Amino acid sequence: MRQPRVEIEYCTQCRWLLRAAWTAQELLTTFSDELGEVALVPGTGAVFNVRLDEEMLWSRQEQGAHPDLADLKRLVRDRIAPGRSLGHTDRRSPPPPPADHEH
Repeated sequence: MRQPRVEIEYCTQCRWLLRAAWTAQELLTTFSDELGEVALVPGTGAVFNVRLDEEMLWSRQEQGAHPDLADLKRLVRDRIAPGRSLGHTDRRSPPPPPADHEH
């Protein structure tokens, strides 16, 4: 059975590669047994989209902000490992991502 794939599309013009890579690292660390892949996809136009297989989990353009990592982990967990505890992530937010250029 194929494991789920997360795709993080980030804006190269906004220099959001570090944010995308940090998000990917956090998801791979948290879901090391459940995820098959996290792909980083360069984009433009202030895009920061997170998809799980074909489902859009987060769109910066629709939500008006980057995802809070704890919220994003819960969205992924609810789809690939329902009922699983995320430990401290279920109780508080993680540290902020590396600084990058905001648009």
